[in-house]
Formats: sequence, structure tokens, C-alpha cells
Amino acid sequence: MPRFSSENYTRNLQLLDAYGEIAGEEGCTWAQLALAWLLAKETFIVPIPGTRHPSHVIENTGAADIPLAPSVVKRLDALINEHTVTGDRYNESTQQEIDTESF
Repeated sequence: MPRFSSENYTRNLQLLDAYGEIAGEEGCTWAQLALAWLLAKETFIVPIPGTRHPSHVIENTGAADIPLAPSVVKRLDALINEHTVTGDRYNESTQQEIDTESF
């Protein structure tokens, strides 16, 4: 996955400081913020988080109780998007088999 190559990974990690600040402001975990962000976007988006730990299931369900103000959603959209994340999600041969994940 090109997004996780050493060069791209280092650049993408720089986005996390601001992301963590937003999670702190909202009083939630990073995972809850990601799920709450998706829930705030559109009613037809249904996040399906995966986990190996029962405690994370409880944590994840808490995201439904985190109402994000439109201004917070805009901050998140501006922080993490197709222009700020470096590197493709899939390598070229895999991307040819996928009809999503292109900007």
C-alpha cells in the first residue's frame, strides 16, 4: 500500500497531531472521532468498524453519542482529504480491479 511506504507514512503521520487535538476537544478517542465523523457526513453512510477486543466494541458504539458540530466536520474534512493524505491507498495493479477509492 503506497500510502504506508516510508516516505508517505512519515508525511501522513504529521496529520495526526491536529487530529488528536480535535479528538481531545470533543472528549473522545481517535476511533470514536473517526466513526462520529462518518456518522455526521451522510445518513446513508454506515460505518462498520472491526475489532478483536470486546472493549473496543463498547468504545466504538459510543461514537453514536458524539454529535459533531458542522464546524468540526469542516475542520476534519480540511485536515484529512485527498489533497492532504500522501500516497495512493492501493498499488497500481490492485487499483485497476477497484471501482472506488479514486479522486
